[in-house]
Amino acid sequence: MALPIRDQLKYWGIAAAVLMVTLWFMGNVLMPFLLGGAIAYFLDPVADRLERMGLTRALATALITTVALLLFVIMALLVVPTLINQTISLFEIAPTLARDLGSFLTERFPALLDETSTLRTSLDSIGASIQERGGQVLETALASFASVLNVIVLFVIVPVVAVYLLLDWDRMVASIDTLLPRDHAPTIRKLAREIDQTLASFIRGMGTVCLILGTYYAIALMLVGLQFGLVVGFIAGLVTFIPYLGALLGGALAIGLALFQFWGDWVSLGLVAGIFVLGQTIEGNVLTPKLVGSSIGLHPVWLILSLSVFGALFGFVGMLVAVPLAAALGVVIRFGVEQYQQSLLYQGVGHNGDAE
Repeated sequence: MALPIRDQLKYWGIAAAVLMVTLWFMGNVLMPFLLGGAIAYFLDPVADRLERMGLTRALATALITTVALLLFVIMALLVVPTLINQTISLFEIAPTLARDLGSFLTERFPALLDETSTLRTSLDSIGASIQERGGQVLETALASFASVLNVIVLFVIVPVVAVYLLLDWDRMVASIDTLLPRDHAPTIRKLAREIDQTLASFIRGMGTVCLILGTYYAIALMLVGLQFGLVVGFIAGLVTFIPYLGALLGGALAIGLALFQFWGDWVSLGLVAGIFVLGQTIEGNVLTPKLVGSSIGLHPVWLILSLSVFGALFGFVGMLVAVPLAAALGVVIRFGVEQYQQSLLYQGVGHNGDAE
């Protein structure tokens, strides 16, 4: 006999409370394991495909690990130092850009922006603040990141956890399935499949789209000659998971920088704008339909709210679990709405009689 609904709610509520308390008090300890699990989840379809091609799970994991290590070495040696240097340079040049913008507006719109106007003063103060505080913010972020994720965690624990989880992923899923309450196992499996589809579409699909677009923007802008092309491409790719925001933010930043660097060179300015137009065309017509699908069941507003709430409550660890929890909550809420619409509370006592 199944447990009464009141008892079930009590036990599930206790489980949710234990999860929240664990994240609150042990977030930093759990962080490498959450990162490793996210990496293993992201790469599991690749391992499954290699298995279907004839490789064993161990060989598939070894091949994926080798390729990942090579890519990591290339990133560490070539991309990361350039990205950091360009970011620092962008902070340092911000006052000059603000003054140039003020001079540009003063020359062409003298009545709008004179030397003593509020707008001119605001531009100068914004540029100075970015120069003074931008580097401090970057250094503080890097320092706090290093204090939480030290070298051992980054280079040893996370890869080891990811490799072990990737190797035993299917076995762990089967083991968890045997522990499900028998009365609710079919429903839990159904919800788990929907959550997995949502996460697969978003994390794997949108993650791949962000990586492809970020790489494309960075390489294309650097080939055009934009001074901070790598930073702009990184930012545009990073926020692509929010529809249109990546293109708008990256495009505004790239075109703004290009106006100062290429003023009068309309071909270069047109190329910078064309890069983002082409990127959005490829994303909307090729990448997102192929890699994500028409619907991922995770609304951007719901995603932003989840990232904000969990990030504020649990810090960086909260942001790591925000997307999976948002997907799970979304699926559970939709399931609850379906159950409600099939209940007498929604349909009413006379619904069946009216239908007859």
